[in-house]
Amino acid sequence: MSTYLIINILVVIIPLLFSFDKKVAFFRIWKYIFPAMLITGATFILWDILFTHIGVWGFNEVHLTGLKIINLPMEEWLFFITVPYAVVFTYRVLNVWVPMKKHPEMQRTISYALIIIFATAAVLYYDRIYSVATFSLAALFVLVTEWLLRTDYLLHFYRTYLIALIPFLITNGVLTGFGLEEPVVWYNDSMNSAIRIVTIPIEDVAYGFVLIGLNITLLEWFIPGTASTPDLSGTKKKKSH
Repeated sequence: MSTYLIINILVVIIPLLFSFDKKVAFFRIWKYIFPAMLITGATFILWDILFTHIGVWGFNEVHLTGLKIINLPMEEWLFFITVPYAVVFTYRVLNVWVPMKKHPEMQRTISYALIIIFATAAVLYYDRIYSVATFSLAALFVLVTEWLLRTDYLLHFYRTYLIALIPFLITNGVLTGFGLEEPVVWYNDSMNSAIRIVTIPIEDVAYGFVLIGLNITLLEWFIPGTASTPDLSGTKKKKSH
């Protein structure tokens, strides 16, 4: 069994087993989650195919099963199912077990800060395709969801992603070579900032931010009626599309 496949299984196994918890009842919103994952996954697969083709990153055959679809390892396709599933499950668990009030002003402040950080990074590394693509898309995602769509769940997403960064750094660290003789996924540093968190390109943090953010945005869009984030303000606000 390939290293990459094992990582995919380890990422999703616990969320999958606990999807049937009575209080969280994650399985009850599968009909909204899977379309969100399908749309997001299709978008990122196209991105992946292009960046693999031009050599932004690649895969070490030693750690793979050898099965490929459109020149991408089968494990890479699974990545866009297992990782979003695990993090969206975490989002749901936090909303149910540790609900928090919606703070529009705090959300806007954090969103402003993130846009400035991502946009600045995109400008600084304008000549590195992975850097400018991920940082620009991350800034655009926050701009659209905060000011165009006027969503009220971003603070919940920010909390989830901050927590998810811990297992993300562990799993992505292994994928990028930590503890291995050769990385599962290699990166061409001439196409990124060459700044790494141990073995992880800093761009991967922005990449994951957009990947998970888009999954959660589509999930919130598909769920009918009120959003899946609890309203603790004492008034129920209908979700507008």
